[in-house]
Amino acid sequence: MESSGGSARIGRALPVLLVLIVAAGCSGQQASQGGGSGDDPIKVVATYSILGDLVKNVGGDNIELTTLVGPNGDAHTFEPAPTDNVELADADVVFENGLEFETWLDDLYESSGSEGERVIVTEGIEPLPIAEEEHAEEGEHAGEEHEHGEYDPHVWHDPTNAVVMVESIRDALVEADPDNAEAYEQNADEYIAELEKLDTDAREQVDSIPENNRTLFTSHDTFGYFAERYDFGVDTALASASTEASDPSAGETAELVEEVEASGVPAIFAENVSNPGMMDGIASEAGVELAPTLYTDALGEPGTDGATYIQMVRYNVSTMSEALKQ
Repeated sequence: MESSGGSARIGRALPVLLVLIVAAGCSGQQASQGGGSGDDPIKVVATYSILGDLVKNVGGDNIELTTLVGPNGDAHTFEPAPTDNVELADADVVFENGLEFETWLDDLYESSGSEGERVIVTEGIEPLPIAEEEHAEEGEHAGEEHEHGEYDPHVWHDPTNAVVMVESIRDALVEADPDNAEAYEQNADEYIAELEKLDTDAREQVDSIPENNRTLFTSHDTFGYFAERYDFGVDTALASASTEASDPSAGETAELVEEVEASGVPAIFAENVSNPGMMDGIASEAGVELAPTLYTDALGEPGTDGATYIQMVRYNVSTMSEALKQ
């Protein structure tokens, strides 16, 4: 009788055990699929290299980061590859600049079937409008290849804007991966302290440049926010030397040379996403220096002076200071 009762109790217990085992299995399966809730890092995409570096500093080892437009790449002329669809499809979070900087992203995101959360990191930054004459100039040189939006998207050249971007990155990662919220918040706090020091140091270095020389002749309208922050003038007459444009005619080149000569600046600046050969010719004819190449819309390769955002800004400010002190 005792043996029979034990068998009956075991028989009644088996369905309960099976339910518990199945429930535990489902629970474990859900945990492994959720972003960052297990040992696996959440999958994150950043659209271009400068933004990717900001994301990396906040996310650390808790994210698996893919950057679509890499070092020295021009996001304005970027053409997505099939592998970019795959990266977006797998992403938990997609960080973008916004302000119509990545004009190709909407189509790419839709075609990938991605369900990753899109985060525009420039929200919270008051954008600078692009002057009508700059629109006309860009359209004349660039044709149908690229159209700027109503506002200047190059917000990162002001380190205080980079702080706002980092705060947006932190908040998005905390929401996507709350288990690692403390790490994201600590990483962001430490990085923001570095950015604030960067801003202070840049201000001190810029102050050493004579006010009459604080004009940047560049091949792209990328330094508007830098100029606003550090009291510079920007002249984008050399936009025809950018990667978005065909080479200027002989007549246009002569006009550019005259404008540089009339400005009285000791140097003009090429960019890592521009045509340095064209810029060199203009500098030579105008009798001014072509300063070492600045990093503008993209970081440099690892090991270069522009390999990270902070290195990029320090290098740019130092290069400007040396060239314009003359």
